[in-house]
Amino acid sequence: MKKPLELYSRRKIKYNTLIEKYSRAINIISNLRLLVFLLGLGVLIFLYAIRYYYILAGAFLLFIFLFVYLIVKHQRITNNKRYAVLIHEINDKSLQRLAGEWKSFSDEGEAFLDVNHRFSGDLDIYGKSSLFQWINMTVTNTGRQRLGNMLAEPLQSIEEINIRQESIRELAERTGWRQRFNAEGVIASSEAHDVEPLLEWAEQKNSFVFNMWVTIILRILPLVTLLTLLAYVVFKIPYYIPVLALAAHFLLLKLNYKERIRDFNLAIKYKDDIRAYDRMLGKLEKGIFGSLHLNKLKSRLSSPQKHTASRQVNELVRITDSISDRYNIFYFAFNLLTLWDYQCQIALMNWKKRSGVNIRGWFEVIGEMEALSSLAIIGCDHPDWAIPKFTENAPALHAKEMGHPLLGNTCVCNDLTVKLPSGILLVTGSNMSGKSTLLRSAGVNLILAYAGAPVFAREFTCSIMEVYTCMRVSDNLGKSISSFYAELLRIRMIIEAVRDGKQIFFLLDEIFKGTNSKDRHSGAKILIKKLSKKNALGLVSTHDLELGDLEAESGGRIVNCHFREYYRDNKLYFDYKLQPGVSTTRNAVYLMKMAGIDMDEEDG
Repeated sequence: MKKPLELYSRRKIKYNTLIEKYSRAINIISNLRLLVFLLGLGVLIFLYAIRYYYILAGAFLLFIFLFVYLIVKHQRITNNKRYAVLIHEINDKSLQRLAGEWKSFSDEGEAFLDVNHRFSGDLDIYGKSSLFQWINMTVTNTGRQRLGNMLAEPLQSIEEINIRQESIRELAERTGWRQRFNAEGVIASSEAHDVEPLLEWAEQKNSFVFNMWVTIILRILPLVTLLTLLAYVVFKIPYYIPVLALAAHFLLLKLNYKERIRDFNLAIKYKDDIRAYDRMLGKLEKGIFGSLHLNKLKSRLSSPQKHTASRQVNELVRITDSISDRYNIFYFAFNLLTLWDYQCQIALMNWKKRSGVNIRGWFEVIGEMEALSSLAIIGCDHPDWAIPKFTENAPALHAKEMGHPLLGNTCVCNDLTVKLPSGILLVTGSNMSGKSTLLRSAGVNLILAYAGAPVFAREFTCSIMEVYTCMRVSDNLGKSISSFYAELLRIRMIIEAVRDGKQIFFLLDEIFKGTNSKDRHSGAKILIKKLSKKNALGLVSTHDLELGDLEAESGGRIVNCHFREYYRDNKLYFDYKLQPGVSTTRNAVYLMKMAGIDMDEEDG
């Protein structure tokens, strides 16, 4: 695999060249079109003047053909240019992501924010500067929702994770296919409306249902009427026979007219919406994949009758095009003779029965592929990151050179091992030393691992655990909940999960900070001891150095580690490297002085 910077730069240059080429071609064709029009007009006037009418007719057809050909050619090249512009923009966005400029991307996933979720708020999964904002390349609402769910509800089966890993790894290596699929999605989303009404319409039972015999009669009746008209002309049968047949047609067309027109109008309304996604479906149908999961997704686009999704979409388009003909001035006579309304109604009824129930599934496939492609960006951009391995043994997390994925190259990496019987790491250290970042690094990498994505580490092995956090808790004025009580609710959630026998990995950052120091110390001590006896795994950060005594009191079930700082030339520095033991330094007073607060003076 090429280095990502080189890959994106080359593709950006390639499509920029194509844009320039298409722009020149569009200008040339526009000029040719004008030239053909003027030349044709001049030639036709000349031939008319000299009365070469036969040659004039031929020249007219020739110039019309040339003009239409140039219009079609112009439209095709314009579409190609639009496509090239989109892929150029995708590669430009990819370069921005590599350069750490992704925080300007517009979609932050705010709709997924949930203060009651067990980890997403604390680990910056959604919102400004979030994991979602970093990797999201979805453009359909279905894809966006699917990516959001993948991050919020990690897989809990090693087999399922391995299957997803395989598909993400394959997509990471197929940058061209992913970008073309993404470009098709951008085009589709710009041309379609919200697809949910379309899905609801397609899944609705038909307001009209004809049994087999009624359908046969409606198919045969126009033929019988045509035969009576032919018999009247040829065999001079009584005129009232074909008139009665046509009168019967007229009465039939009046039956349920409003309901039929309503269904027709809905079909016409949603035709363009589903046709907008036809190219995305075609891209998936023609894709050749190696992974089990991707081929399974592709197979969902074929019906038991071996009709592909795009073919079924084209069939709906054909039916609705026939319905649209009813606005033709000759339609009344044609409809009266052939009962064309009923022929369209039967065709639409059969299509909804056969294909309507499948449309939601097609969009789910599109959404799944978009979400997987977003996760694949991580492996493409960072080919040196680890593919997580999973163990079915006792709960454990082992990582070498692990960093926070959202910090990129500026991050200092650390080794981290959390396993039984020493299942809880008590992390001490001064302000700004890196405690919270370590907790979030462990949490975010676990979420990525369970989502099937690569993680920011040289090696990463873990068991299947549910992640719970209590790090960033605030007041909820709407529910009259203080930050301290909100923290208690979050901790209760962790305790209940442990009580239910779940294997959990918890992250606690400065717990019980909403109360006095004595209660904070005693409360934290009781909680950490309780969790250590339940064989739960996790990290606890604290400024309370006295909690370091828990290592000896717990018989090694709780292990101390810390971050340290050092001073040079009267300046404060951090190395952000995790060390064993309890921290022995404090820097709050020094930081207050750096902020301009003079601690040596008293108020007068």
